[in-house]
Amino acid sequence: MAASRRPTLADVAREVGVSAKTVSRVLNEDGPVSARTREHVLAAVAKLGFQPNLMARNIRVGGPDTTIGLVVPDLANPFFGAVARGIEDTVRDRGLTLLMGSSADDPERERALTAQFLARRVSILIVVPSVGADHSDLKSHRTAGLPVVFLDRPGVGLSTDSVVSSNRAGAQEGVAHLIAHGHRRIGFVGDLPVKLYTRRERLAGYRAALQEADIPHDRSLVASAHDQQGAEAVTAQLLERPDPPTALFAGNNIMALGIVAELARSKRKNVAVVAFDDVSLAEALEPALTVVAQDPEEIGRSAAATALARLDGDRSRARTITVPTRLIVRGSGEQPAPRRAMLDVLGVGPPSAAP
Repeated sequence: MAASRRPTLADVAREVGVSAKTVSRVLNEDGPVSARTREHVLAAVAKLGFQPNLMARNIRVGGPDTTIGLVVPDLANPFFGAVARGIEDTVRDRGLTLLMGSSADDPERERALTAQFLARRVSILIVVPSVGADHSDLKSHRTAGLPVVFLDRPGVGLSTDSVVSSNRAGAQEGVAHLIAHGHRRIGFVGDLPVKLYTRRERLAGYRAALQEADIPHDRSLVASAHDQQGAEAVTAQLLERPDPPTALFAGNNIMALGIVAELARSKRKNVAVVAFDDVSLAEALEPALTVVAQDPEEIGRSAAATALARLDGDRSRARTITVPTRLIVRGSGEQPAPRRAMLDVLGVGPPSAAP
């Protein structure tokens, strides 16, 4: 046998001197085989390093694969890495393996990747929906019993389980924290596209906090960016305004990195910052970054547990699970507003000049 190719079922059969069907019976434990023949077959499998093609077998017998398909927007984003870890921790004892793919937040790429997973007959499908994607084509699979879970954002065109963070309440808490430290000019730097569910929910929380404090919503203080470099640019524009914000709320961790980089470049140490989502080495920054932290591992665990329950026969109505966020105070969000802003909050005018 040439060393350059992988051993096949036929190679094992030839090594033992039996039929391929007999080898298949041994490996699948689905037919009568003598103990001696079984021993010889397993010895040949070990000797040759043969690996059964589980996908081919499952398709042949009409059963599901032992994998979970996970579609995320960006494999490089640490948030989705932590989500995947939560899923793996939950399904490992069930003998399931996680397969991941990136949609790049493109509906067509998401559809193609989902189709590939469906062709594998995955046991579970978990999807972070792209903006503009239509998931109605998954209805027949969902009806046939495939557990489908939307993660981080709800999908469109399909009633199924979703697991999300408390985006609106978390953002409201973060902005209220800035207001409590005297800030009234608070900028919002969010990601794109503007129709993204998480961005819309966090912007709504930002506005709710302003409204609760009777602070007018100034649209000129709301900016958007695709990536860290874009966040740096829009932060610079906000700070160059005649009446710049004294505090900034970052809509996600990538926006936070851009804000922090621009503040460091421009040596603006007097601008308070709260970020939605934690940032690697946030405590090493100066000042350390105050964040509204999500729990991505818990999001992954909840999504996996929900899918496993469906796999085990749960046929209750589709539900949305909301995983709480928490405010982590580290220093950047506790910087007080300048004295003039504090006087505005207290309703006190500037001190009169001494006679």
